[in-house]
Amino acid sequence: MSRTLRRQPKQQRGKKRVEKILDAAATVFDQVGYEAATTHQIAAQAGTAVGSLYQYFLDKAAIFKAMELRHTERVKAFWAQMSTPEIIQLPLRQMIHALVTAAAELFEQPVSRIVFVQFYTAREIFQSIDESMTQEAIDFLASLLHQRNLALSEARCSLLAEVCVHSSNAVILSALRNPDLAHRQQLMHQIEDLLVSYLGPHIGDSRVENVMNVMICPHCQSSQVNKNGFRRGKQCYLCKDCGKQFLETVCPG
Repeated sequence: MSRTLRRQPKQQRGKKRVEKILDAAATVFDQVGYEAATTHQIAAQAGTAVGSLYQYFLDKAAIFKAMELRHTERVKAFWAQMSTPEIIQLPLRQMIHALVTAAAELFEQPVSRIVFVQFYTAREIFQSIDESMTQEAIDFLASLLHQRNLALSEARCSLLAEVCVHSSNAVILSALRNPDLAHRQQLMHQIEDLLVSYLGPHIGDSRVENVMNVMICPHCQSSQVNKNGFRRGKQCYLCKDCGKQFLETVCPG
């Protein structure tokens, strides 16, 4: 975010002021819209002098760009937090609950909530976020799906992830634009049911058990193996990485 600031805050007090300006801008943009918003309104909402605002930002476009970058940082931190074996190997309902809960916490922050809504309602004001971020979200989820079920092809994982991301984003948008907090929470909970029902046949708990017991090549420790007929009544496997064959009896698990 530093490249969007006219002046880099060196002390904690300055950093807090910048964050306060961003949160205030989110509130003003939410109340009156981006076009009608002014830097004077944002400064008043932040409880600071407009001159102090201009120390850090050239105009409201620079403020919004800083909001974009702040949201991007938070989303990437969210992806990193969720891309762990501890999350991926949870029972499906618990894994989806962890994802949706973390996403809901992300959008409780004013900057992320407003940036997300504006992306679908006023995309022309964006300077750094574009459709590539949606594709990154699809790639992130596709990676999780593949890790839960290695038998799924990359193309299948990408297709499943694309459906999940676009359908979830539609419900999230509806939730974030709803002023009724209780109804917003109900909508977010429905995302869990939607994803569990849709993904269950592909990465449900029985599928995870199969992944946990996947054959491992005893020669190079790769899990990229294919069944390769039978020998002496036992399943034989061929490793796609090192090219060696082995019998099921010598595989762990």
